[in-house]
Amino acid sequence: MSGVSLAACLQSLRAVVFDTDGVITDSARMHAAAWKTAFDACLTAAGGQRPFDPVDDYLRYVDGRSRQDGAAAFLRARGLDLPPGTPQDPPGTDTVGAVAARKDELFTAHLRTGAVTTWPGTVRLLRVLHGLGVPCAAVSASRHATELLTAADVLGLFGAVVDGNEARRLNLPGKPDPALFLEAARRLGVPAADTAVVEDALAGVEAGRRGGFGLVVGVDRTAGPYSATALRRRGADVVVADPGELLTAGEGE
Repeated sequence: MSGVSLAACLQSLRAVVFDTDGVITDSARMHAAAWKTAFDACLTAAGGQRPFDPVDDYLRYVDGRSRQDGAAAFLRARGLDLPPGTPQDPPGTDTVGAVAARKDELFTAHLRTGAVTTWPGTVRLLRVLHGLGVPCAAVSASRHATELLTAADVLGLFGAVVDGNEARRLNLPGKPDPALFLEAARRLGVPAADTAVVEDALAGVEAGRRGGFGLVVGVDRTAGPYSATALRRRGADVVVADPGELLTAGEGE
């Protein structure tokens, strides 16, 4: 990493908190595919509505949210007034909890059989930050985040991980509430004002802004309707196509 330095917007900050799915690991597509199967079964049972769109609907309703919150938001948007159920409901289509459970069942099965890949630019940034002694944390609404980071061989680059399991244990509200990010900064021992958040979900960007973080970086990998403009409207200070853009060539390079 010789000759590489941090972009100016990061140089005054003391810690960085990264979202996991879509920022560190290329797992957002796995989540979207699992949601599509779970939601489409529910839509068919309700009379054959337009299928779930794994790009548009995923970004609009479920990206960055807990399973229960994401399922409720999408079903409500389609006018399906299912009973909320509980996180313990068996997989199915009759409650919000059942739909969320079916999604988790599908995602877990894929995770057990498929490879977990990372975004190279993000890993490059993480290694530079690690080399500079800048503490980093990973945050995710998913309870599978630690498993994903371990499978991708990047867990050792993080001083803290706040995932869905920790959120449940500590009773932390999901994004766009900033609680997950604030807990991550607390574990790193750095105030939010001196910490950057790197996030691709609209709900996550909003959480970073509401939490008073020193820098909110939006990651736009879609170039679609929910791209740079939407991320900025939710509170992103900087929008990049990949976190690797937060690295620059050092002087003399």
